[in-house]
Amino acid sequence: MKFKEKLKNLGPGILVTAAFIGPGTITTCTLTGAGFGYTLLWGLVFSVVATIILQEMTARLGIIGQKGLGEALRQQFRNPFLKAMAIILVLSAILIGNAAYETGNILGASLGMIEISQVSIINIWGFELQIWGPVIGIIAFALLIMGSYKSLERILIALVLLMSVAFISTTIIIGPKLLPILKGMFIPSLPDGSILMLIGLIGTTVVPYNLFLHASVVQEKWKNKSDLSTARTDLLYSVILGGLVSMSVVITAAVAFYGTNTEIRGASDLASQLKPLLGNWAGIIMSIGLFSAGISSAITAPLAAAYATSGILGWKADLKSWRFKAVWMIILFIGIIFSATGFSPIQAIMFAQVANGILLPVIAVYLLIIMNSKKLLSGYTNNLIQNIIGSAVVLIMIGLGIKSILHVIGLL
Repeated sequence: MKFKEKLKNLGPGILVTAAFIGPGTITTCTLTGAGFGYTLLWGLVFSVVATIILQEMTARLGIIGQKGLGEALRQQFRNPFLKAMAIILVLSAILIGNAAYETGNILGASLGMIEISQVSIINIWGFELQIWGPVIGIIAFALLIMGSYKSLERILIALVLLMSVAFISTTIIIGPKLLPILKGMFIPSLPDGSILMLIGLIGTTVVPYNLFLHASVVQEKWKNKSDLSTARTDLLYSVILGGLVSMSVVITAAVAFYGTNTEIRGASDLASQLKPLLGNWAGIIMSIGLFSAGISSAITAPLAAAYATSGILGWKADLKSWRFKAVWMIILFIGIIFSATGFSPIQAIMFAQVANGILLPVIAVYLLIIMNSKKLLSGYTNNLIQNIIGSAVVLIMIGLGIKSILHVIGLL
């Protein structure tokens, strides 16, 4: 297949990339570069590799098994106790993680609107409320309830990609030194106080709900076993592109902020790293990008939670189903409530990424179990190397999660 033909077949992988290049990625990568320079770039390299490995498994599950991850989990466990434990753990991980992620999505989009409008708070009956969080939540609700989100999502993805080009171009223009970047990418180090940032960096790239979303979406585009190669190409190109964008944000932030003790509180602070390329337009472009990324992710996160919940509980995964609607409405409502109550956008976004990073091993363990089911996947189960690499990803994430908990309670 020629390169141009491969590009035409890009689809589900681009959705995965668009989902993880949200306001959380921009914020987390900026804070990483500002606080630790290039030293945590290796975490992004690990994240990209882990994403490709885990999402390739979900592509096989969707195309070969023709099942979503939630549905496969429900059918895998025959023992009532094990099935109940799987349902409880997965639902807890997805619902908690997506609720936190949704708050970050809405607040990330609101950062952009605050910068453009210069209005953030209104007073209603003596209560001060953040205006843009609920407004963005209501827009996402309207798009979901009308079912017109797909056409809008194409526009939003295009806007996010434009912003991505801006970051990569800025990185080239500022001309950072290559040796320190390569050192940061391939020589792991963990500076003091960086553990939560590292988990956030991984959590913003290896997004647990994308595992459910991808397994469902590939079924709609590809039906035959022969399509697996195309799906892998789609995934490889898309995730590597996303990884390059994330690294560009870290690098530009490191050049702009590292060692300056700058406090990053809003879109204007995030935008200053784009000034070498965009000058006075940097703030507007960053604001539009944050809004686009936030709205796009604010739509996909509730949908992914609904697909995961429907699959594991045996419900019909249909946009018109009232139970399906109830799940995404709950996730969206939680995001709206927290976004209106004065949470710091930057802190909420970082919490969401850390929550994702800690919850990821739960989902990944179950995915590995499913991917070794010969009954479901026949000759397409994980081979030894895939199991070893997948297990290593899980063990590393568990280790980082334990270390972060010990750090939070003061034992490390």
